[in-house]
Amino acid sequence: MEIPDGANLNNNSFVYTLDNATKWTNSTYDGTNWTSLVTKVFYSSVMGFIIIASICGNLLVIVSVMRHRKLRIITNYFVVSLAFADMLVAMGAMTFNASVQINNKWLFGYFMCDVWNSLDVYFSTASILHLCCISVDRYYAIVKPFKYPINMTKNVVAIMLLNTWLSPAVIAFVPIFWGWYTTEEHIVYRKEHPYECLFRVNKLYAIISSSISFWIPCTIMIFTYLAIFKEANRQEKQIYARLGNQALINHSRDDHNSNGDIASNNGRNSSRAFNEIGPSVHCTPTKDKNFIKMKREHKAARTLGIIMGTFILCWLPFFLWYTITSLCDKSCHCPEQVATIVFWIGYFNSMLNPLIYAYFNRDFREAFRNTLEWAFCYLCKSGSNMDALDGRRPSLRYDDRTRSIYSETYLKNVGKRRLSERGSSL
Repeated sequence: MEIPDGANLNNNSFVYTLDNATKWTNSTYDGTNWTSLVTKVFYSSVMGFIIIASICGNLLVIVSVMRHRKLRIITNYFVVSLAFADMLVAMGAMTFNASVQINNKWLFGYFMCDVWNSLDVYFSTASILHLCCISVDRYYAIVKPFKYPINMTKNVVAIMLLNTWLSPAVIAFVPIFWGWYTTEEHIVYRKEHPYECLFRVNKLYAIISSSISFWIPCTIMIFTYLAIFKEANRQEKQIYARLGNQALINHSRDDHNSNGDIASNNGRNSSRAFNEIGPSVHCTPTKDKNFIKMKREHKAARTLGIIMGTFILCWLPFFLWYTITSLCDKSCHCPEQVATIVFWIGYFNSMLNPLIYAYFNRDFREAFRNTLEWAFCYLCKSGSNMDALDGRRPSLRYDDRTRSIYSETYLKNVGKRRLSERGSSL
């Protein structure tokens, strides 16, 4: 290394600079820097994948419900709102956390630190409360089906969704921006360290926020789903005793799909299956319709139960860490790597919900496929408008030809029927 002209070799600052430069030069050839670089690239890739998958997956849920009338039922109002909350978790909470993990410091100032903490608490709590509302909706649909049309109207659902979006603000924006969530020492520490954005809470806020965000909704969901599965088992035992094993087998074959939806010929197949059992079993269209509806509700409840179980597995580690470390204060030392892992395990839940819908729900699976095909064709049609038009022309001509054939056949039949009626009247 060349020494600048006029530099004083006895100057301590210059010697310190030379030492640091030599150490840095030697460390660049060390394997530890490459290891840290590979680790950072790996973490960045994983976090980026979770963020992009959460945004795209939940956006796919919203667009699919908007495009398909079949999905516009009361339960899916909660599902769409949940997808919107999960998408905001990815955009408003995950992105800032990923920035901190990649840069090892906070880059956005004191005020934006409060904004990030508030958005993180708000969107995560809203997502959890949506799952709680879904469990209550399924509880009334299966355990109390006669009260469901009365209790779960569109106005009631609108009020529930409004409360779900407004109530998290009580524990998110108000206490954080007013400084009620933390201690005086942490406020002073934040002002002295502007490149750190730590969320250190006092014991009172830890108890209240964790109870509203997780422990109370989780308890409600557990009790509602226990009641749902108990009622489902009771109804299945009654049907088994009433119709017999063969009827259940035939119905399960006819109704076998992911969310309990039926094909267009299900009523005919079901009636034939019941008639094959014997004359002792009497099947009416009303009973058959109720049976199919019950099977659909049970399969929908199973799907939502899987969503709830996944939610508990993802968020329980974080809230256990959050509650324990907040209550025991400085006596409990926890590495920063553990905090990062439990944070992102909780965030991972926002990415899993659309995957669960696609795997377990046939309606959503078909809607997702249709929406993706529509989006792909929309992106590619600019270069192939003429080809698409030429490909559609034969089908259009065939439709016109078949329509004219059907129209002529229909008119002939109508004419013959009128002549026969005139002859019989004469």
